[in-house]
Amino acid sequence: MSIPADPPIPGDPGTTIAAGTTPAAPTSGSRDRLVAVSGEIHKAVVGQDAAVTSLVIALLCRGHVLLEGVPGVAKTLLVRALAASLDVSMRRVQFTPDMMPGDVTGSLVYDSRTSDLVFREGPVFTHLLLADEINRTPPKTQSALLEAMEERQVTVDGVSHPLPDPFLVAATQNPLEFDGTYPLPEAQLDRFLLKAVLPLPEKEAELDVLRRHAAGFDTSDLAAAGLRAVASADDLVQARREVAAVQTEDAVLEYIVEICRATRRSPTIALGASPRGAIALLRTSRAWAYLQGRDFVTPDDVKAMSTATLGHRLRLTTEADLEGAQIESVLAAVLASVPVPR
Repeated sequence: MSIPADPPIPGDPGTTIAAGTTPAAPTSGSRDRLVAVSGEIHKAVVGQDAAVTSLVIALLCRGHVLLEGVPGVAKTLLVRALAASLDVSMRRVQFTPDMMPGDVTGSLVYDSRTSDLVFREGPVFTHLLLADEINRTPPKTQSALLEAMEERQVTVDGVSHPLPDPFLVAATQNPLEFDGTYPLPEAQLDRFLLKAVLPLPEKEAELDVLRRHAAGFDTSDLAAAGLRAVASADDLVQARREVAAVQTEDAVLEYIVEICRATRRSPTIALGASPRGAIALLRTSRAWAYLQGRDFVTPDDVKAMSTATLGHRLRLTTEADLEGAQIESVLAAVLASVPVPR
């Protein structure tokens, strides 16, 4: 994998995880293996670097990712490739209007051998859960994921059942379809650490996809494509410890707070970033700095992660929405209005 010394900003189509040629922090074997995960994924997925980066950062931060894109842009393949490169379990749930909460979390079933009710685990008991078309199921079932995403456990009949670690929800939604959908409420959106938009590929990238398939690439057989596990759960645990040790000066913390407060003051934003959003921005900024090989956070790291971390948490005013304003441009204006610490 080619690693540029000056990485692009996450959220842009050209984003990639960059290690940096002269890292300020000591070289970490766990960090190098997490960076290598990106290269493994790209053996199966062409482009979509921002989404790849978002998934790796979410793993480092114990967070979850909302993947938005039209059908056919490799959302499912991306999560499957991530699972293969980490050697962890993955399950896919196709959300439908008739799905019940127990279909996701699990439920009590009668055991004829013991004449008792026993808990049968649902598909949420996995390392990587692909919640496909999450906005096609009613709020009652959507909310079944809230406890799992936040508390990393499932409670049934008053008994809590812990989920495995690592645990990541990668939920997908189609931005163009509205019939038969249930928009995610703010409480659900706020549980997602990051939102990654998967765009349609450029011409060269699409040609590369066709060349791979013409050469015999089979999306159902990732091992044949050369994908292998390059990082373990132990590597992820160690990497999380190293991310937690990344230093953040008070000036940078104040910068994060001022950005979030500025979203609440903006006349075009009806719902600004909450304190949870500020905490999320701190976490993703530290993980991004770590992946660049640094043990400290800079204001540029905060800027780099602002759109992916805060964008889905904001709501425009009705007037701004009717005028066609975009969250990305409004947030860019907010960032430009906040003085950058020196």
